[in-house]
Amino acid sequence: MDGVRVSLACALLLFAVSSIASAAIVEHTFNVQNLTVSRLCKRQVVTVVNGSLPGPTIRVKEGDSLVIHVLNNSPHNITIHWHGIFHRLTVWADGPSMITQCPIQPGQRYAYRFNITGQEGTLWWHAHSSFLRATVYGALIIRPKSGHSYPFPKPHKEVPILFGEWWNTDVVALEETAIATGVPPNNSDAYTINGLPGNLYPCSKDRMFSLDVVKGKRYLLRIINAAMNMQMFFKIANHRLTVVGADAVYTAPYVTDVIAIAPGQTVDALLFADQSIDTSYYMAAHPYASAPSVPFPNTTTRGVIHYAGASKPKRTKRVLMPKLPSFFDTLTAHRFYSSLTSLVDGPHYVPVPCQVDEEMLVTIGLALEACADNTTCPKFSASMSNHSFVLPKKLSILEAVFHGVDGIFTPDFPNQPPVKFDYTDPNVTQTNPGLLFAQKTTSAKVLKFNTTVELVLQNHALIAAESHPMHLHGFNFHVLAQGFGNYNANRDRSKFNLVNPQFRNTLAVPVGGWAVTRFTADNPGAWIMHCHIDVHLPFGLGMIFVVENGPTKATTLPPPPLDLPKC
Repeated sequence: MDGVRVSLACALLLFAVSSIASAAIVEHTFNVQNLTVSRLCKRQVVTVVNGSLPGPTIRVKEGDSLVIHVLNNSPHNITIHWHGIFHRLTVWADGPSMITQCPIQPGQRYAYRFNITGQEGTLWWHAHSSFLRATVYGALIIRPKSGHSYPFPKPHKEVPILFGEWWNTDVVALEETAIATGVPPNNSDAYTINGLPGNLYPCSKDRMFSLDVVKGKRYLLRIINAAMNMQMFFKIANHRLTVVGADAVYTAPYVTDVIAIAPGQTVDALLFADQSIDTSYYMAAHPYASAPSVPFPNTTTRGVIHYAGASKPKRTKRVLMPKLPSFFDTLTAHRFYSSLTSLVDGPHYVPVPCQVDEEMLVTIGLALEACADNTTCPKFSASMSNHSFVLPKKLSILEAVFHGVDGIFTPDFPNQPPVKFDYTDPNVTQTNPGLLFAQKTTSAKVLKFNTTVELVLQNHALIAAESHPMHLHGFNFHVLAQGFGNYNANRDRSKFNLVNPQFRNTLAVPVGGWAVTRFTADNPGAWIMHCHIDVHLPFGLGMIFVVENGPTKATTLPPPPLDLPKC
């Protein structure tokens, strides 16, 4: 028996040593600077990282630690958010401006330090200050640690596919004008794939992403919607895709010929190259416009796939174009969004928590802001449960939490909307116009450590019914059910998937509908939940979860780094 104990102890020790040995510290330097680029027949100054658009792809293995040195050589304040990273005990590195840190000012630097634990797949990084996310973004790819494999056939090659939006103007000035006037900013001038608009746009014949493939090989497409404001439909002519992951969580394989993806979301999909090598195939993306009455840029970006070994040169081959869904095809978008499920026997699977401690129903949507001067009023606004979020200016919310500073935020975000009404009736304001106006607050919901929250997100139709992609920092949430109309617990609880629901950080709540999510607040700190349509966050579509410390040092918010930027 003693020999068995010794052998077991040795085995555990060897496992621990091998796990530590397989982890690495991955270090990068991000030089944030202005760059003049040519797009759509114009030369435009934009802010980028390391002189590229998109910025550099970060590749790590699960268990690694990242150190990113950000040098701000641009004329703008900047922060970087590591979208989807849990940041357990590294919340100071989460990055949203005035939530977890003050911005890095021009000429200053800051090092983000955090570990990658319990996550594999595709995430991304982006600016989280003003509209700089339009050009400051890139992929963050997490592979299994050494000795571990994907729960699907090993791909021949992995290919990041990043959707973006392009403006022929200064995006920072665009946002500043929108906030000052209360009028939403102009729509973008183009969509892009890996920074390139594709040959349907002016002066863009040779500015199109191209992918060479070998017949019979599999390719893992790591698809990221980095667009500022638009959900996207994506297809590849004559090819089907097998979705195997979403938001760095493995999914049960789902075969489809179209992918719907909201701003902030990622999708991992296997492409099997099985078509004729003497034909080329466009990959194309255009918007899913959930609110038909709201103007949107109705253009299409595309790249091209070429097969190796073709008898004809690329420039002379026939190229097939996929038939994309209608811009307004809510049925196709909902079918895709609601069909994904978790891979129960896959790595890092997290079962649904059964006991619920806090039940919340939060309405989300557009609103108006009443103003005292009446010169530019009412202004465009947005809100969650009639609370229109305002960023603090003197101190970040996380610093206020850690140091116990009053007056930065109020711990009064409600569990239920202050006024109940028919949320999906666009005519409800005819009898109650006051519903249109949301109070400006910096509100937080305070949660005790390890609280399980069932959060119902309910879209309303006060100004326009649309689908809002809601992103929660610091956590993934299970998506138990989603549907249209007003959520009704008595009716809709029977639809809950408690076995293998998708588990993600960003959810496109159905237009004129609802979604039920559930997460466990086991990560102390201050975490923002907000709409990932960037035109909406500056106007108030956000709120804060403050998670209190747990009982041990491992569940206690650590002090801020000594080099944390000051306001």
